[in-house]
Amino acid sequence: MRRRLPGTAMLAAFEAAARHQSFTAAAGELALTPSAIGRQVTALQELVGVPLFRRTRHGIALTDAGRDYHRHVVRSLDEMERELRDLRGRAGRGGAVELGVVPSFAAHWLVPRLPRLRERAPGLTLHLASRTRPFLFAEAGLDAAIHAGTGAWPGTEATFLMAERVVPVCSPALVAPRRRVTARQLAELPLLQQGTRPEAWRDWFAAAGVPDADAMAGPRYELFSMSLQAAIAGLGVALVPDYLAAPEEAAGRLLRPVAQAAAGRDYWLVTPADREPSPALQVLRQWLLDECAGAAGAVPLRRAAPR
Repeated sequence: MRRRLPGTAMLAAFEAAARHQSFTAAAGELALTPSAIGRQVTALQELVGVPLFRRTRHGIALTDAGRDYHRHVVRSLDEMERELRDLRGRAGRGGAVELGVVPSFAAHWLVPRLPRLRERAPGLTLHLASRTRPFLFAEAGLDAAIHAGTGAWPGTEATFLMAERVVPVCSPALVAPRRRVTARQLAELPLLQQGTRPEAWRDWFAAAGVPDADAMAGPRYELFSMSLQAAIAGLGVALVPDYLAAPEEAAGRLLRPVAQAAAGRDYWLVTPADREPSPALQVLRQWLLDECAGAAGAVPLRRAAPR
């Protein structure tokens, strides 16, 4: 059956007109005339069967249907452009993977190891996108993601990568002249809260035998990298994965005022269950498992249970 799809000229004209809220500005961007933009938009509206723009005193504005469709068009055009860049960039070699990853994990654990991935698979191109919270693969344009959690994301396959240990760290000046305090004394210091893990300090104090600590108070940061910098600046005690703290400890910028560590979250490679992994993604998965083998044993691919 022949597909009834809009041409790229229609979509480009519509996307530019929607973004500028002006046929004239869209025409200037695309090196066309305003009437040519209007004809493309009219043809697209006839194809979809609903008005995409409405006239206003100041020009044009998207209808509700146009606003929804614009989001889909932007995503589709971005994906087409990305695929074109990939094809041109790798000239048919190796393959590419769009990987969503937690920012701090990417910066401090993954990126420093990428030279070894290049040695193993020189033709593989890895694109990294920041993701701090769960998302839908159908809307994100990603092939896979590395997430911290239980591995139970609906509609996905999850491969266990490694377990995490979280440790408290602070500037040496915050506890000077001491270098060690008790968990009870730690509770009296400013605690830096992690926006993506609101229960982290409460769980840590429970494991340390201080369940009545006021563990929820303190300034909140979205990323671990922010918490680390705040701790270095002497603003409080951060509770972070040990692999993030280690370089700062080695440099003397941070120390562990309490030796107590606690189990954090597990890291998983997550892929859409309804999509066969590409050869490039299979190479990436095996490399990640090999890199994590020292911290956690590899387990077979398994379907994540619904939350």
